[in-house]
This record gives sequence, structure tokens and C-alpha cells, in this order.
Amino acid sequence: MHASDASPGSASYPLSGWRKIATALWDAPSDPQIYGAFEMDATAVLRLIDTARAQGHHLTATHLVGKAVARALVAVPDLNVRLVGDRAYPRPSVDVFFITSVAKGRDLSGVKVTDMQEKTAYEVAKELSLRSTRMKAGNDPDLARAKRTMEVLPRRALRAALRFGAWFTGDLGRSLAPLGLAASPFGSAMVSSVGMLGIPMGFSPLAWMYRVPLLVLVGEITPKPTVVDGRVEVRPTLPITATIDHRYVDGAQIGEAFRAFRAYLADPASFEGDA
Repeated sequence: MHASDASPGSASYPLSGWRKIATALWDAPSDPQIYGAFEMDATAVLRLIDTARAQGHHLTATHLVGKAVARALVAVPDLNVRLVGDRAYPRPSVDVFFITSVAKGRDLSGVKVTDMQEKTAYEVAKELSLRSTRMKAGNDPDLARAKRTMEVLPRRALRAALRFGAWFTGDLGRSLAPLGLAASPFGSAMVSSVGMLGIPMGFSPLAWMYRVPLLVLVGEITPKPTVVDGRVEVRPTLPITATIDHRYVDGAQIGEAFRAFRAYLADPASFEGDA
């Protein structure tokens, strides 16, 4: 009997070929991640970047997307919480973790910028520049201690250490000094740029150790045809993707967060003011 011969209520039949192999490879889905993608006209984003750079600020689209994420978290407080068991604990501030490359691009690390709701995009850009430069030069003692510890552990011990670290710093919200880990090391949400690598668009998974509800990837800005006032024009287009943990929010809250996110990027200068 083949799969095509089966009908509701009919007798069971053995799986064969790839379908049998698939049952051995995977279990039933148990993944709360939601994926979303959109493209937007980046004219206003680039205009503010050009103005800021003319005034000496090394502002990028990633910084502005980070600020947009912060506005989304403020608009939807249910996103800015720690989930522990069946309880949600509001975070005291809006913190965004910016993933950055180190070791000349051969490794990844990151910088958590705290109190994003209080800082301008220019302040965020300056802080990220200073701290990422220090990390790339190997002058961050916490990062160095954490990497040394992780690199000497065998795989099984490393996995146990990561799980303990995620529970202690993420669930309990406490610092773990021996590993060089601060409380809630990945903040309220995460942002990374694949556009700087020349990648048009990409998605990233939310690893279990992050303990955040949202990870946003910034793609490469490229010219694309766009409808403007009923006419097709070529405009710079910014692709953005997001991975969201469904345990935190549902569709209505995601829509509210997205509206706040998009409103900021549609005219970031009106929110940032004079550099």
C-alpha cells in the first residue's frame, strides 16, 4: 500500500524511502519562531546618514535599525520581558545587542547598548564604535575571559556551561563573573548586519541561550523599482528580516511593534533631531 492509496480512517501502513529516513532524522516540530521580511524605501535613512557623516558621526543603517527596534520594544512592552517558566518579568530598560565581527572577520561577538530608549542614534553609533574597536583590538577583559573559558572546555562541558550561563544570566538576570558574563548579556533584542558583507537578505535563528524575543537582520541597500505616488521610480531599498519568538507575542502585538518600527525608519530625522 502506498501513501496515495491511504484515506482517512484506513489502516496504517509502513513508511519507506525518504519519509522513513525523515522520521529518524527529526521529531515533531517544537519551534516557536516566526519569520518575517520586508523591504522599504531607504531614501530618508540615507539622507540622515549623509547629514550625520558630514558632521563627523559614523552613522549606519544598522544603528538606525537598532533605534527602530528600541521604539518597537517601547511600543509593545510585552516584548521587553524575560520569560521564566510561565511568568514574564519586565526588563528595567530597553537594551539592544549589536552583533559584530572580531578577529578580522573570522569570529563573531557583540556589544549590548543599554537604555536605548534614552539615547540618540548618534550616541549609539559613538558607543558602538568605541566598544567594538576595543573588542577587535583584544582590549575587552570580560570578552577575553569568556572566550578563554569557552575555548578550553570539551564539547559536552561547554554545552553544560552554556546552559548554566543562559539560566543564571538570562533567567535569573544575574552576572556570572567567572565566565565574564553580565546579567541578560543579549539584552532585550538583537540586531546584526549582513548587508555589510554584501549579502542582500538573510534570516537568523534565535538560539535557546539568547533569551530574547526578537532578532533583526539588516540587508544590503540596493536600488530597486518602487511605486511612488502611482509612478515607478528607482529608489534605494533596505531589506530587513526578523525572527520572533511566538511565546512572547501574537500577531496583533507584532503588528503594533512593526508599525512603530516602520514609522521610525520612514523618517528617522524627525525622531533624532540635530546631530
